[in-house]
Amino acid sequence: MKAVGYQQSLPIDHPEALLDVTLPAPEAHGRDLLVEVRAVSVNPVDTKVRMRSQPAAGEWQVLGWDVAGVVRAVGDQVTAFRPGDRVWYAGAVDRPGANAELHCVDERIVGRMPETLDFAAAAALPLTAITAWELLFDRLGVVPGKQPRGESLLVIGAGGGVGSILVQLARRLTALTVVGTASRAETRQWVTELGAHHVIDHQQPLSAGLAGLGLQAVTHVASLTHTHQHFEGIIDALAPQGRLGLIDDPEPIDLRLLKKKSLSLHWEMMFTRSMFATDDMGAQGRLLDEVARMVDEGLVRSTLAGHFGAINASNLRRAHALLESGKSRGKIVLEGFE
Repeated sequence: MKAVGYQQSLPIDHPEALLDVTLPAPEAHGRDLLVEVRAVSVNPVDTKVRMRSQPAAGEWQVLGWDVAGVVRAVGDQVTAFRPGDRVWYAGAVDRPGANAELHCVDERIVGRMPETLDFAAAAALPLTAITAWELLFDRLGVVPGKQPRGESLLVIGAGGGVGSILVQLARRLTALTVVGTASRAETRQWVTELGAHHVIDHQQPLSAGLAGLGLQAVTHVASLTHTHQHFEGIIDALAPQGRLGLIDDPEPIDLRLLKKKSLSLHWEMMFTRSMFATDDMGAQGRLLDEVARMVDEGLVRSTLAGHFGAINASNLRRAHALLESGKSRGKIVLEGFE
């Protein structure tokens, strides 16, 4: 089968950072689905794994953890899917990725694609939707529902992939006052269109930006990027007994600063359930089904912001480079094999 992989961890401008290769096709066993990959999107985790994880000599590592495709075959323990089903999922980081024509994935972390989206638009959502949902409800402990609680959420890096769906989920499913941060005119407009009540510039002091909105503090912060740069500002912006959720890998931060306000810190990694085969692993499949329902009802929209063409090494190198530049918004998608 056609695939895109690498054998050495190299800067993305190196011609061998990602290469077109031919690999043996996988087979579905147990609870696995064998999926014909129709579209993928690119996430920061792709760039991080590329630079941090090098395969054994002579082997190929394949990235890609956002998929929309069609089930081609199922393992002998699969109960929820059958060949021909259109599915979407984010996969497992400790298994081969999906930048390949065929891909195996555990059925418990798979959902049915929204009926109203094509493969490209669908591929933009799974990983970020799972991350945003788990961060908002499982880690930060926000209570769904429209009953006002006087609570507010500051989303740092709201124009990125996770921020783009987190803003939508928070606005549609909760009574939170949602404040996003963005530093460029196009990302500010993007975040506003996705439903944020307010947008402030994270290049300026966060507390000053909130004060300009008449908010003295927020009850929750979702810090999605450059947490170490914003950490002291986040502490200032949080109300006493507030909650801080992270998804990035910041430089060292002084957690003692949380003590004075009795602030709590929560980390979200959407691969935890699949890595440890937790008892509630199936929650991700159910979550994706719920997001699909919301998409089909017009409550949530795809966060696709750039279509980079076919799934090949050249286009994936270009996508990685844009992510590494820190200037992307929404999600970058690739579709089909040449």
